[in-house]
Amino acid sequence: MKPLSLFIILFPLLTNGQNKILTLEEAIATALQNNFDIRLSKNDSMVAALDYSFRNAAFLPRLNANAAGVWNNNAQKQRFNDGTQRELNDIQSNTYNLGVQLNWTLFDGMKMFATRDKAKELVSLGELAIKNQIINTVAAVITNYYNIVRQKQQLKAVEEQIGLTGERAKLAQYRLDIGVGTKPEVLQSKVDLNAQKSAQWQQQTLIAQLKEQLNQVMNVTQVSPYDVSDSIPLNMNVLLIDIMGGIENGNPALQIARKNITIAGLTLKERKAERFPVINFNSGYSYGRNNNKATVNPFQPLFSRNIGRNIGITATIPILNNFTVKRNIRQAELDIQYQQLLYDNQKSLLQLSVLNAYYAYEQQKKTLALEEENILLAKENVDIIFQVYKLGATPYIQLREAQKSLEDAYNRLIAARYNTKLAETELLRLKGDLVK
Repeated sequence: MKPLSLFIILFPLLTNGQNKILTLEEAIATALQNNFDIRLSKNDSMVAALDYSFRNAAFLPRLNANAAGVWNNNAQKQRFNDGTQRELNDIQSNTYNLGVQLNWTLFDGMKMFATRDKAKELVSLGELAIKNQIINTVAAVITNYYNIVRQKQQLKAVEEQIGLTGERAKLAQYRLDIGVGTKPEVLQSKVDLNAQKSAQWQQQTLIAQLKEQLNQVMNVTQVSPYDVSDSIPLNMNVLLIDIMGGIENGNPALQIARKNITIAGLTLKERKAERFPVINFNSGYSYGRNNNKATVNPFQPLFSRNIGRNIGITATIPILNNFTVKRNIRQAELDIQYQQLLYDNQKSLLQLSVLNAYYAYEQQKKTLALEEENILLAKENVDIIFQVYKLGATPYIQLREAQKSLEDAYNRLIAARYNTKLAETELLRLKGDLVK
């Protein structure tokens, strides 16, 4: 879905008084359009793209023009060997100079080609940085969104417990009224009911806080309440071999590390080019004019003009520069080694993260299957004990324990669903599959 179409969908959601359903796709699209971190990454990439758009400027000549004008007002006095002297006051003169210089580098050890290629790689690096930020943002949206869904499910579980505890309180009061119950049963039921209501309020507050976190990731100002979906869809068929086989060319962080090696290699080419002579083509045009109102020296012209053109070639040959070039080359070689080590380390850490995430994913799938079975058993157990408790054939404490077991089963089931989704999301993030 395009960001503009998403905004058209999301705008009524944010302005309508009713609670509309915000889908995960809409939340992701809004975040991709508005998220500050993505916008900052795009801005950095635009700087590299701007440099690349002028990549061929290194092959062009440099042309400079200069102009100058000088106006003088002097007084001169001269005395010669024969005793004669000359003196003039208020001697006005003006001088004008105009020049155009062209300098064109014909050869610099192929440095300009390496610089051009480096600019191209920096553009690719910026694109990878944007992709990496987009993937991390999408993962953050998924995590926040389904955390809200998780807490919403938790709220429903609490509300179900409130219904069960309310029934238990009514039964305890009824048993007390007919003379087969005890006062502590009634009091304990009311205490449990109040505790469940308090948990309900806390859960509602937590959901509101999580929605604000999601709004911050999407970078929207929420003015009206909205709701999220009720379920957490799971992909139960993620394979380790697919994840491991895709991280080399899919994970943007690993691609960034590999791109830095390429850039470091181009920097080494630039440094090695400094060993070679630099050959420049030079050309110029100059114009000068001088006007004197008067001269004391009769041999000095009242007016002169000079027009000149020049052309030439210069070669700058490095002979000794305090071993600066040698030092720069060695530093560039060390940087390549450093970037290679970073890449190897990043790859090793990434493979470890994939293994840990996959083990967590497999364990959570098993836990989820077990808890889905447990919730059915716990519900059936509560139903049976409730019916028996109504007949007075089971103690109050057994019903309370059964209800507590159902509450714990709900908590574990909801946590297992969410943790399975987290592990699945992390695997796809590491592979780079969250964004196509």
